[in-house]
Amino acid sequence: MLHFGLIGNPVSHSLSEKYFNDKFTIENIKARFQRFLLADVRGFPKLLETYPTLMGLSVTSPFKSDIIQYCDELDEIAATIKAVNTLKISRHGGKHYIKGYNTDVPGFSTAILRVLGKDRPDALVLGSGGAARAVAYALNKLGMRFIIVSRNAGPGKVTYGEVDARMVASRKLIINASPAGMGSLINEYPDIPFDQISSDHILYDLVYNPPETLFLQKGKKQHARTENGLIMLQAQAEKAWEIWNSEL
Repeated sequence: MLHFGLIGNPVSHSLSEKYFNDKFTIENIKARFQRFLLADVRGFPKLLETYPTLMGLSVTSPFKSDIIQYCDELDEIAATIKAVNTLKISRHGGKHYIKGYNTDVPGFSTAILRVLGKDRPDALVLGSGGAARAVAYALNKLGMRFIIVSRNAGPGKVTYGEVDARMVASRKLIINASPAGMGSLINEYPDIPFDQISSDHILYDLVYNPPETLFLQKGKKQHARTENGLIMLQAQAEKAWEIWNSEL
């Protein structure tokens, strides 16, 4: 039986296990998918020893950048944005060969195009981790202008303290690519001037569990259109399966 899984911390919020196992049942694929909670990315080699039949893994926060050190090769997108969310595991001469991919980019592109249609509004990207870099890459490819908001100052970023009323009012697409609203951070949301959000705004949250985060709830109170990350999850999962299946 083919064996796949997810690594991260936390992983309890993830719907990937259910998504893939339902897919395997419906499509009569002899495979299983399970979640693996790692206290630290340094536990990854031990995981491969413990489960030698693993052929592919999804990677979630906070390991999307740190997992790169264990990859023998990266695809073009993963190498560019320095974030990996999919691993293809091969074995040659008794040794693992691991290639890292990023399926967040095509997953997000698929989801956001369904939301936007032909519109290409200016955007705020909240967060600066691996997921946010995937969003930025996708927006660049779509020719959209955006500002990245981070807790820490840096080149090409603004801090949350610098996000003022005018910045929010003039950017009609606001994307939460931070962990706020997920797992142990379920009661948190990005600190922006929500009172400047209107019915002309779209608030998109990469978080899909819970289905409606505080970020989306606060946007809905301002009559904005809101969308969670479920379609992105499904799209990136199918891309991951394509990667794993194409090389089986």
